[in-house]
Amino acid sequence: MDYAQLANACASALVALCCLNFAIIYHLHAPWRSTPFGRHLMTFTLAIGALATYTVLVTLWPDGTTAAVLRFARTLLLLFIAGLVLQRTRMVLAAQHQGGLAQVPPPDRHDTEH
Repeated sequence: MDYAQLANACASALVALCCLNFAIIYHLHAPWRSTPFGRHLMTFTLAIGALATYTVLVTLWPDGTTAAVLRFARTLLLLFIAGLVLQRTRMVLAAQHQGGLAQVPPPDRHDTEH
């Protein structure tokens, strides 16, 4: 394993741990199951964490049956993430249509020119 692969595996492990940390804290401190947005946030975070975990595992087992199974699982995971992004897009459009996302007013401009 060269330095680039090691750095990629370490960064992916960090992402996986951060996603797991978020999921645990969110699960313990928020009623995430009670809203579609909460469920989506949890699912998307765990999916990204799973993708990062895949990178670590395939770095450790780059060949053979294990790698083939991991690559197949990654393909399914990527399709799942694509579906989550489409769901996210639909949720944003629905919230905008219902007025759920207020337009942020532009900041006040204070011209310093006299």
